[in-house]
This record gives sequence, C-alpha cells and structure tokens, in this order.
Amino acid sequence: MISGFVDCGRIESARGYFDKMPQKNNISWMAMISGYSKCGDVESANVLFSKLPKKDLLSFNAMISCLVKNSKPKEALQLFDQMLKHHVDIQPDKLTLVSVISACSQLGDLRFGSWIESYMKSIKVERDDHLCTALIDLYAKCGNVQKASELFNSLEKKDVVAYSAMILGFGINSKIDEATKLFKSMVDARIPPNSATFTGLLTGYCHAGLVEEGYKCFAMMKDHKLTPSTDHYATMVDLLARAGRLKEAYEMITSMPMQPHTGVWGALLLACKVHNNAQLGEIAAKHCLELEPETTAYYSLLADIYASVGKWGEARNLRKVVKEKKLRNLPGSSWMESTT
Repeated sequence: MISGFVDCGRIESARGYFDKMPQKNNISWMAMISGYSKCGDVESANVLFSKLPKKDLLSFNAMISCLVKNSKPKEALQLFDQMLKHHVDIQPDKLTLVSVISACSQLGDLRFGSWIESYMKSIKVERDDHLCTALIDLYAKCGNVQKASELFNSLEKKDVVAYSAMILGFGINSKIDEATKLFKSMVDARIPPNSATFTGLLTGYCHAGLVEEGYKCFAMMKDHKLTPSTDHYATMVDLLARAGRLKEAYEMITSMPMQPHTGVWGALLLACKVHNNAQLGEIAAKHCLELEPETTAYYSLLADIYASVGKWGEARNLRKVVKEKKLRNLPGSSWMESTT
C-alpha cells in the first residue's frame, strides 16, 4: 500500500498510512525512506531512518542510496562509516558498495574509491557488471580513462548505463573521438541511448569547442525520442558561451521550455566575464541572484565585468555590496555592528 502511494507520487498519503500502522516491519520503513528519496525529501528520510528501532542491511542500503541519489555524497560516506564501526554484525553487499562508489565518484575521491575496491576483495564480494560500471564512472571522473576503459572492456554484458558512463568519461577527459566511436558502437549494437548518454557526448563537444557538432548532437536527441533536460541545455549554453557566441547562448536560454537553473545562467555569466560583455552579463547576473540571492560570487563576477569595460563606479558599488554581505554573514557580527 505504501509503495502504491509512493508510485503515484502521493507521499503524504503514504506517510499517513505508515503512521497508522499498528505494527511496522523493516519493509514498510524502507518503503517510506525510498519514497522520500524519490521526491527529494532527504531530511524526512533521515529523520525516519534515525527512528528505525532495529537497523539492518536493507535499511542502511535504502538510506545510503537516498543520500547518493540526492547529491549528498559526504553524508552517504559518513553513514557507511557509521555502519562499519557501530554495526559490525552488518556486512555490506553489492548494492551498498555500488552506492558508496557512486558517492566517491560525485566527490572525485579516487583514494577512498580504490580502498573500496580492495575492501570488496577482503570481504569476498565478487565484482559483477553493476560494480564494474560504478568503478568505470569513478575512474573516468577522476581522470584515469585507461583504467575505466579496461573495466569497460572486461564487462560480460554492456548495457546503456555502462556505455553512458564510459562515453561521459571520454567526454569529460577531452577525448571526443573516442566518445563518438563508442556511441556509434552502442547504436550498432542496437542499445538505445538515454539522457545520460547525450550528457556525455555534449560534454565532450563542449570540452573540444566543437559548436556545430554539439548542435547536431543536441538535435539528434529527438531522433532517439529523448527530450533535452535543463542540464543538456546548460551544456549547450556553456559550449556556445565558451566559443564567444554569447548572443546564441542567450537565445538558447530564452527558448528553453523549462525554467533555467543557476548552472545555465552561471555559464553565460562566466563567459561574459571572459569576453567582456557587460550587457548580457547584467542579465545573467540578475537571474543568478534571483535564484541564489545570498551567493556573493555573482556580484564579484559582474563587478569584474564592469571593471573590464571601464565602468569603475558600478564595479566599486558592487564590491561594496560584496563586502557588506560578507560582514553581515560573519558569526557573532550583526549588520548594525558592521556599519558602525
């Protein structure tokens, strides 16, 4: 019943049913934690997990996975460490280790990721394709493309997740030729690409500065019945902006069918600094500050843009704002104290 509510997106109904249950087993607790994970409510999942009377491997796996999927890798590794130290009767399994390796990938922590690989051997966990794919992602994101390629080639069955991880690995390491060759092999093998596959390709074109190829790749998503996400648009904006095609980048943002996030506007703002474009820089900074009003870096970037085009007064005013905001946020300091 709880899972049914969760699948329909009715998390409050699921929680209401859960609270009324006279007896709860670990499966019902896990279903609620997974439900909160799906809707991005990590805090509620964490509170629920802390109240779980008897924690087992399944509940730890659910909570660690929740943290990883919601971009909280540090917290995931802390919970894994807690599990090893305070629950010695619980031994991690493949699902635990896949999540932990993914957390290392998000952090770019190859040292701990390599330790996990050794730890797997010590507890006699055999490396299957799922663990291999997680390790491919880790090594690729940490710059060891050769090791990632070796792992990819060792896979018994290459699925869309493995292909996408390797394509992204080539992309972020400026190996666009290898990325496109692997994409062709994937299509030839009749494995349909997904959203992550195109993230990898577009990232590769962005790093290589290949604008026209990036446009073709972006348009190709429709051929595979995929709709570009905000992150795909962000990568295209970054590609255009790096190439100095700021007007096109701005037009792409305004054509987006969804609300751009700060990654999109931030890419344009950074490029405006590089290319000394105060007009578009003002627009980009305005949107960034509307989304993240307390981030002083946007003021600093716009101040640098103003200074680069000789608008010294505007640059001074913005730097004053940055200084005041930093003083206001100092522990133990009040706004009144900082201005007297």
